[in-house]
Amino acid sequence: MAKYRDNLPQRHGGIFLTDGGMETTLIFHKGLELPHFAAFVLLDSEAGRSHLRQYYEAYLAIARQHGLGFVLDSPTWRANPDWGAKLGYDVDALTAINMRAIRFLEELRGPWETSGLPCVINGAIGPRGDGYKAGNMDATEAMDYHSSQIASFAEAGADMVTAFTLNSVNEAIGVVRAAKMHAIPVAISFTVETDGCLVRGETLREAIETVDHVTERACEYFLINCAHPTHFESALQDGEPWVERIHGVRANASAKSHAELDESEVLDSGDPADLGRRYVALRRAFPRMQLLGGCCGTDHRHAAAICAACVPLQAAGA
Repeated sequence: MAKYRDNLPQRHGGIFLTDGGMETTLIFHKGLELPHFAAFVLLDSEAGRSHLRQYYEAYLAIARQHGLGFVLDSPTWRANPDWGAKLGYDVDALTAINMRAIRFLEELRGPWETSGLPCVINGAIGPRGDGYKAGNMDATEAMDYHSSQIASFAEAGADMVTAFTLNSVNEAIGVVRAAKMHAIPVAISFTVETDGCLVRGETLREAIETVDHVTERACEYFLINCAHPTHFESALQDGEPWVERIHGVRANASAKSHAELDESEVLDSGDPADLGRRYVALRRAFPRMQLLGGCCGTDHRHAAAICAACVPLQAAGA
């Protein structure tokens, strides 16, 4: 049974930590093979589950050290029908592994959660296609497409779901509608290009305002992920209502463009301390940004640097 679905603790303020670049960490730092960038396949073996457990626990330890809540994202960014088919998972197998992912996180949460460290179990959804290339679905098709994965998360007891690395307004609308249909809270995380816009040219403002208008603000909040702060800082405007809807950032370690990252054969881990300073600047300008984590190229070092930089602000009431 979902523990926080009806009362998400992040609704009440305070900084919540998330993890970093799961797939890049497991591939480049742990030497694991993740076909099609899919981490969910690790759930099929005890060795794989052990790697996942160690990965999450590195971040949970940082959250405990700094007295923060945590949002536990399932390793299911690729566990949708199109990517699943490429990996040999039919509909039933996908349903089973999406549910197994949530139950795995429930087991993981037990030893770590305290009154000062609430752990929200979040079903992670990825785009139907490539997060760096524009999709062609309309909102109804997107709702139908993502509904089965969201239903699996809801049935397994997830507290909420979040769609990451979306670059299509229609896909975001479809995800929100599907989550509403299954009565589970949902967040949307857009990715942007180096100009701060979605791949088709929509601004973050246009994307967020459109989703909110069409879905009657059914989305819990929005995030930005898989982009470096230098790509979107200038797109944010202090005091604008749409910016107040952005509650989290999961930035890339690298300031390279998506195209450059796609072509790179080595991991660009950037500068963790610099990333921490950029998160501080974002938090000062936009204090509603309370969910802090990373995306491609980030690992526990970046999370530690972000916490070291930002948690004093929380303690000071910033």
